[in-house]
Amino acid sequence: MKKGHILGLGVIAIAIVIIVSSIGDASSYESFSTAKAMAQEGDDDPIHVVGQLAKDSMGTVTGLEVSDDKTSFTFTMVDNEGTSQQVYYNEPVPADFTRSEQVVVIGSYKSENMFVADKILMKCPSKYQETELKEASL
Repeated sequence: MKKGHILGLGVIAIAIVIIVSSIGDASSYESFSTAKAMAQEGDDDPIHVVGQLAKDSMGTVTGLEVSDDKTSFTFTMVDNEGTSQQVYYNEPVPADFTRSEQVVVIGSYKSENMFVADKILMKCPSKYQETELKEASL
């Protein structure tokens, strides 16, 4: 075999190892109940939980508590299975947090009653409203 072929096979083998190892680190979307079960089994890897902020009948976000120094906050989130959970985030409240349609928290349970988020991803409402589209088409 030529040296070029051996070198090419080595590069391909290294690429396969890198891809397989990165797939093992990927997190899937789970519910709070699954995340809690994983934490009880000793698995403290970050978990993605998707849901919405808890809101009252008027559409106002409930359960949002900001610390006195505004460097952390807790909020209540309802996952896609309907499980309500208090979430702690050790960063300031993101802009337009209360307006978000959907929230993804990435983190794990540090205690039985508190999910600690390392990151928060938000899906905010579209800036294009249906009324604006109708006006533009006239």
